[in-house]
Amino acid sequence: MKVGVVLALVTSLAACMVGPDYRKPEVQVPEGFKEGVDWQRAEVNPQAAISSTWWRMYGDEQLNGLVEQALKANQSIAAAEAAYRVALATVETNQAGLFPVVTAGLAGARAGGNVQGLSASSGSSASAGNVVAATGTVSWELDLWGQIRREVEEAKANAEASDAQLAGERISIAASVATDYFQLRQADFDIRALKEQQDIYSRILVMTQTGFKEGAASGDDVLNAQQNLQTVIADLQATETIREQDEHAIAVLTGTPPESFSIVPDPDYPFLQPDVPHALPSQLLERRYDVVSAERTAAAANATIGVAEAAYFPTLTLSAEGGFAHNTFARLFTVPSRFWTLGPDLAATIFDGGERTAAVHKARATYDQDVANYRNTVLTAFQSVEDSLSSMNHLRAQERAFAQVLDSSSRLFASQQAQFNAGASSQQNVLTQRLTLIQAQQTLRDTQALLAESNVLLVKNLGGGWQRDDAEVASAPAAASSPASETAVRPAPVQSAD
Repeated sequence: MKVGVVLALVTSLAACMVGPDYRKPEVQVPEGFKEGVDWQRAEVNPQAAISSTWWRMYGDEQLNGLVEQALKANQSIAAAEAAYRVALATVETNQAGLFPVVTAGLAGARAGGNVQGLSASSGSSASAGNVVAATGTVSWELDLWGQIRREVEEAKANAEASDAQLAGERISIAASVATDYFQLRQADFDIRALKEQQDIYSRILVMTQTGFKEGAASGDDVLNAQQNLQTVIADLQATETIREQDEHAIAVLTGTPPESFSIVPDPDYPFLQPDVPHALPSQLLERRYDVVSAERTAAAANATIGVAEAAYFPTLTLSAEGGFAHNTFARLFTVPSRFWTLGPDLAATIFDGGERTAAVHKARATYDQDVANYRNTVLTAFQSVEDSLSSMNHLRAQERAFAQVLDSSSRLFASQQAQFNAGASSQQNVLTQRLTLIQAQQTLRDTQALLAESNVLLVKNLGGGWQRDDAEVASAPAAASSPASETAVRPAPVQSAD
């Protein structure tokens, strides 16, 4: 009866957990995006989502292969995946603290003293003899105040934050590959356009020099022609440098030495502008990996408060030890050779100079800091999306304007060509108008490339197809045997807003 009462008392105490229970910090969520006219709650398709393989929407198999290779071979992702496994192992380590520790040992020694069986054989209780002992020990520190459970809670939150960081690293690497790839394709066109301009400026320089000899052009005209040619040559060198560096960057992102990596130029590469599914601000909070990581970090800090407050209370350890000891192994496991001990150990800190109080103050301050960081991360997330939407809106307007400029330049060039064929215009006028046409083409293509890069950045800012599922992530530490790469990146189902 008394044992039952003690067990009931211990069980009821073990159910206690000191420290505040976590509640997700409140943040202000806007109804829509300022720069996204069509991105309002009432107009969003609840079934729309950004695919976890979003890079495929650009319709480029080479880009698909590069991104997928980077996700497998990139060392930054490998490091983040290892950090996630460390976090899962920490959860398992803390969970082990909830259970008793059982140890066993077998030892032999030469000893003196009054040991069971030793005096009988030696004739003297003080004489030396052999001692053989087999022991077993059970020790269990009861989690009366929830310190260990708070540590487990903290470790799980940190593991979930690490999971989000791994997903963020994967999204960042995929976006970097796509951005560098589009910049490289932009450079392909620019290099061809600059080479055409170099050829035209060279011809204009020759014509100007001939005109100078004939008295039809001034020395300033020659200097201007030389300046235009050298400027284009310098621009060409800078653009070729950019392409080479983009190629080197893609090689490193895909885990390949730059020396053995190359991408065949494609000056006619078509820049697609796929539509990104609309997303709700509230869903942005669920999708953004940095938002999830910051929120989980705040949850871990909240659990740390409970760990610190538990230090105010005593600890109770139940321990038991038993075994056998004798001077001969043959008679070791007999009733006269056995021994045992059983008893609780209650310990409490009486005075520590304010160390525990300081630890609680530190834990609470850390929580306040992490909550502020979380709220700031949310604000920054909305800012980044607004910036992306603003950039894309203006780039689309620029694209339309530059398309009209190209159309006008094409007509003017055709007119100059017709006048030249009719003998009403000089060849230099035709070449000059050809330069204007090439530059108009280059400006339009550069804008289209920037649009593609902005599209990638928008996908990244929206979370890139990764969305934290509370149920799955909460169970992730228990499924430590599953590959982290499979649990870290998931399709992002979009839910309707309340």
